[in-house]
Amino acid sequence: MRTPSKTRVAFQGEPGAFSHAAARKLLGSEVKVLPCPRFDEVFDALQGNRVTHAVVPIENTLHGSVHENYDHLLEYDLPIVGETSIRISHQLIAMPGTRFRDVRRVLSHPVALNQCIRFFKEHPDIEKVPHYDTAGSVKTLAEQHPSHSAAIASAAAAEIYGGVILKRGIEDDRQNFTRFFLLDRKPLKRPSTSGGWKTSVVFSMPNHPGSLFRAMACFALRDLNLTKIESRPLRGKPWEYLFYVDLLGHADDTSVANALGNLKEFSSMVRILGSYQPME
Repeated sequence: MRTPSKTRVAFQGEPGAFSHAAARKLLGSEVKVLPCPRFDEVFDALQGNRVTHAVVPIENTLHGSVHENYDHLLEYDLPIVGETSIRISHQLIAMPGTRFRDVRRVLSHPVALNQCIRFFKEHPDIEKVPHYDTAGSVKTLAEQHPSHSAAIASAAAAEIYGGVILKRGIEDDRQNFTRFFLLDRKPLKRPSTSGGWKTSVVFSMPNHPGSLFRAMACFALRDLNLTKIESRPLRGKPWEYLFYVDLLGHADDTSVANALGNLKEFSSMVRILGSYQPME
């Protein structure tokens, strides 16, 4: 891993976004950042050598997978070198001087708004206003000062943009976590220590009876634990699919290497997306 002074990470959103929190958890609180408006710009920044790392959300416990980023993992040759999860806690934030009883509009990303349905049911006079980013909604309050307005974002966003938290923890479900991948331009070198590794793989199969069963048998017969399998449409081949798999173990482990070797014998394509040690 590079020294902190040379580490710069790209993520989607504004400073104070949950992706920013994941980047700081993975790379340290002093890491330099490059906020990007879109996910493809995050991948482009890393591939174009403008940053040393990228952090992207891949899955949320309530809303499922971030399919766009699964597609980008295949499109870009940028290996996964780390993983962490962040609990998503939403705060109602306003600029100093705005009282809760004055709030008539709440800005935030549509996903965040939909994760606070109970709050809006309890306050039907408050309008939901979709915005491009959670932290960006607080930034908009700070820059434009719209009247009678608040935002839903992280506590860090309130601190960064000088906001005041009017209500804490307004999310419907406290078991709301987002999983993030850390990406680099080179695969992570395996240290001498072993254990605690995960490997992510993508493969495609011919559309034949029993093909997916045979693929899963490659892992099952070697007692490998799959922690996730996700299917995505294979572009250019209607009704054929890519399968993204996370499994416990390193790609260099004998059992994993043998399973992947077996899988390659009858798969159309197999690619290792990275081996990494998750950070709790």
